[in-house]
Amino acid sequence: MGSSAKTAVSEVRTAIETVCPAIALLDARGTVVGWSQGAQRLVGYSAVEVVGRSAGALLVAADDRAKASQATQKRTLRGRWSDLAQVRHRDGHIIDVRLCVSPLSGQDGLEWWVVCATDKALLPAWPAEATVAEPLLATLPLPSRLPIGVVIRDTHLRCIRVNDTQGSKDGIPVPKRLGRRLTEAAPGTEAETLEALMHQVLESGDPAINVDYQAFLPANGRSNRILTASYFRLDDAQGRALGVCVVSVDATDSRRARERLAILGEASRRIGTTLDVMQTGQELADLAVPSLADYATVDLAESVPLGEEPLAHLGPQGGHIPVFRRAGLASIHPGTPESLFARGEPVFVPPTSPFTGVLRSGKSHVEPMLDASPGTWLDHHDAARAEKIREHAMHSLMVVPIHARGAVLGVAVFVRTEDPRLFEEDDLHLAEELVSWAALALDNARQHLRERSAALALQHLLLPHRATGGSAADVAWRYLPADSHHGIGGDWFDVIPLSGARVALVVGDVAGHGINAAAKTGQLRTATRTLADMDMPPDEVLSRLDEQVTRLTEAEADPRHPAATTMAGTCLYAVYDPATRTCTMARAGHPPPAIIDPYSHVTFPDLPTGEPLGLAPAPFESATLELAEGSVLALYTDGLIEAHDQDTSAGMNRLRAALARPDLTLDDLCSSTVDTLRPKPPSDDATLLLARTRSLSTDQVASWQFPSDPAVVSRARTLTARQLTQWGLEHLAESTELIVSELFTNAIIHGNSDGNSDRTIGLRLIRHEMLTCEVSDAGHSHPLVRHPRTTDEHGRGLFLVAQLSRRWGTRHIPDGKLIWADQQLPTSA
Repeated sequence: MGSSAKTAVSEVRTAIETVCPAIALLDARGTVVGWSQGAQRLVGYSAVEVVGRSAGALLVAADDRAKASQATQKRTLRGRWSDLAQVRHRDGHIIDVRLCVSPLSGQDGLEWWVVCATDKALLPAWPAEATVAEPLLATLPLPSRLPIGVVIRDTHLRCIRVNDTQGSKDGIPVPKRLGRRLTEAAPGTEAETLEALMHQVLESGDPAINVDYQAFLPANGRSNRILTASYFRLDDAQGRALGVCVVSVDATDSRRARERLAILGEASRRIGTTLDVMQTGQELADLAVPSLADYATVDLAESVPLGEEPLAHLGPQGGHIPVFRRAGLASIHPGTPESLFARGEPVFVPPTSPFTGVLRSGKSHVEPMLDASPGTWLDHHDAARAEKIREHAMHSLMVVPIHARGAVLGVAVFVRTEDPRLFEEDDLHLAEELVSWAALALDNARQHLRERSAALALQHLLLPHRATGGSAADVAWRYLPADSHHGIGGDWFDVIPLSGARVALVVGDVAGHGINAAAKTGQLRTATRTLADMDMPPDEVLSRLDEQVTRLTEAEADPRHPAATTMAGTCLYAVYDPATRTCTMARAGHPPPAIIDPYSHVTFPDLPTGEPLGLAPAPFESATLELAEGSVLALYTDGLIEAHDQDTSAGMNRLRAALARPDLTLDDLCSSTVDTLRPKPPSDDATLLLARTRSLSTDQVASWQFPSDPAVVSRARTLTARQLTQWGLEHLAESTELIVSELFTNAIIHGNSDGNSDRTIGLRLIRHEMLTCEVSDAGHSHPLVRHPRTTDEHGRGLFLVAQLSRRWGTRHIPDGKLIWADQQLPTSA
């Protein structure tokens, strides 16, 4: 049957279901013997005027009368006929109608006819081939044509006429039906209800349209058919009730189609509500039971990141291998007693099972009648599962692969136990549609998990692992990525050792989430470390970072839409010097730090705000504070203080209260603060960095000022050697004296470039984790290491310093520059 023909038959069924047709009962000679009120409404003639007359007289065209006569006589078509025709209304106007004629059998052996006529104007548009010249339904194979069941019952509701279609629909054979009431042919409450309805139609004359009932099948029947019937009273020539005509159509397919549509609508709402693969698997199982199956499982394969121990690392069990992990499990029975494995557990299956077969082939496996009897593959290879199947009367099975991006993510299993129906092709189509919804959600979750895992791994690599404040501070930190569908954000922090026992503390936040934010974070952190190694002051570090962000944004911008690419971020950069107990800070749109004094009073210093990085070129300003020894500096990101229902000031007040805990160690204070303040559920990353400051004692620092005169070099060497002897570092005296000599000579030559002989040269020795030698002068030019040739008389000073020290460098100071060199101290120093 072509698609147009299928559409036409469907529309005929729809018309019978939704339109109240005119019904006429004809005897073997074509004489009207019964007439319905619907027929009277259609053509205007009452039963008194029509009964006893030839039905052909109502047809306008002679061709229509001839075709109707021929159709009733064609044995090959068994008299069935459906076509368009014209009838004349009682007032004379012409009506186009669709006629459906079907033969009826009776106990007398005579063949009668039932005619259903419907006004064409009330029907859908018919296909072009459904014309008077070439009747559509007459060209279709007989079993497919107009499957309408018709039953005529007398005033006692005994069946007197029936067509052969009705028996195939409701399960009552014609011999058992004729001469009997419905309650006699198919006893039961449903038959009693339908008979009561027919009594109402007989008494009132009002038809009953579209009444659903189940087919009367044997008790062991596996297929439940749903019929829709309409009931019309037939009147005789005197207008008295002659009986009831029942017209039935099979509504099973349309009913199931509506049910499938409803289930798929539920799938769009209930499957994939989160980006959790285990939750998605459970949502699929929950939707399938009981709408499709009595028991369902969803098992995911190794290719899906499940957040559990990889299946490949699990050993075989009882000769079976773990192929899946159970993500979804549902049953009509509490506790899902049918399942061998709990949700979250690895699922062990034999290599030859349909489950692994589906995983390999990617095709569904259906067993309408599941056989777990002794000797089958189940009994031979999987006795435990076979026992479960027999114990719970599992009689029908579908195993559907979960596909996504060309890979099979797992399998969904659907089983019927108490539902007696076997799984059919329509059930498989529905199951595959549901699994497709789940596969899309699972793939999204899988991609999210992969990206999140990659971003977390990248961010974990970028964060400091053994951060230490050295001699300057004790540090503690917490970094908590957001546990939301957005994934991780762009929070970052660092603790960077600087020369002279100083330490840089930095916290930043890049806009965005996921792996892109993590990558941008890595770029900024690398740039910050590079700038810190250059010993730039905080405001200069932020200016250079701002330039870096602008360059990165321009490099990533789409030339067609340059404004669509942005990379904004905030940052707070602080440098603490334990020798002076001063902290110099600058911020770029970042929340201000909190300072906890030794008495646990918490304040937020008033620092210049600065614009966020990457938004617009703007100068940054630094501020310098003196901190009491034992103060705690708290740097954090906005994810710690922001909440949906509160402003930033409220969050800072909560932070103030959380930090005022003198009874806690630094690490415990860090944990307590994060646990107290972090919103639930968190919407952004949260970072907290605490640094308890230290100060260097007077016996750790020695400093002198000298005039810029070559004669003082020997004096500087002598003081250096004497100080190292006091510190017990005599073994470093020779190398340190050489370093001091070279740095002093360099300062005398290059430090007074303006010719001012009143300039002084500073020397400071710091004993901390290193021995640091610092020489400062009024010059602003940075020295360069040269590789002198054997004939050169100068240029070996800094080369010698580099050879004698572990590292060396230079930095700007307010009135010039400072060159420093570190030497390694012995462990016991």
